[in-house]
Amino acid sequence: MSDARLDKIRERLQAALGPADIALEDESALHAGHAGAASGGGHYRLRISSAKFEGLNLVMRHRLVYDSVADMMHKEIHALAITAVAPSERN
Repeated sequence: MSDARLDKIRERLQAALGPADIALEDESALHAGHAGAASGGGHYRLRISSAKFEGLNLVMRHRLVYDSVADMMHKEIHALAITAVAPSERN
């Protein structure tokens, strides 16, 4: 939606997870007319690589991501599609 919102999400993830790599895309336009879009919350796709994910299962990795942006969920973020990998798993 807005560059400011993308920057805010990136800043939160950087501070909490110190990612080796991060790609965040705003896909809100693809969800125009969706009930969740009416709330003003955006739809985002995240690919993130962090050493903090080493040895963690998928649920635990997602929990770390969601904890990083918890106060933004359901207000500024309606949906967040996450691909979370450890640096040792990157291609």
